[in-house]
Amino acid sequence: MTVRKQLSPNYSTSLLSQAKIIKLLICDVDGVLSDGKVYFNNQGEELKNFNVKDGLGITQLLNNGIQVAIITGRQSKIVEQRAKELGVSLVFQGKKDKKATFLEIVSQLKIDKLQVAHIGDDLPDLPLIQQSGIGISVADGHWFVKQHADWITTNVGGNGAVREVCDLLLNAQNKLDQIHNSYLKI
Repeated sequence: MTVRKQLSPNYSTSLLSQAKIIKLLICDVDGVLSDGKVYFNNQGEELKNFNVKDGLGITQLLNNGIQVAIITGRQSKIVEQRAKELGVSLVFQGKKDKKATFLEIVSQLKIDKLQVAHIGDDLPDLPLIQQSGIGISVADGHWFVKQHADWITTNVGGNGAVREVCDLLLNAQNKLDQIHNSYLKI
């Protein structure tokens, strides 16, 4: 029998402590759930790519009692479709003032700001990063945003960064091992 060493990230004690109480993950889209590039086909339709690993992480959060919301400054049918596929019902598009939307969601869910994790990549995300319990930047986020984040992912936006956050939250709340074990032949 081969014994496998668990390869998990080294989280700080303070990060894990804060992650234990998170009830909501808020995600930006461009540069976070996608790679930040906006493509248009010859018919003028917008195209984005999404990472399936991020999608599975989001589904795992929702299945384990952690809400997920999307706040984006752009408006896109693709985002609406992706959110629906994943079961994310809290979708707010075309929001230039993300802070007001953040406060609306917190009030609607009757949770404290400290129970929110927000992952972003650029300046419009900074107010949410600053007032969330855990403010997170993707690895390729703007330098000023990273300077003010509580945590920075190792992956870039659109390439598994959101999954890292999902795993952090599930790990801190003692749910990740059970999820992993459900995929093993035991």
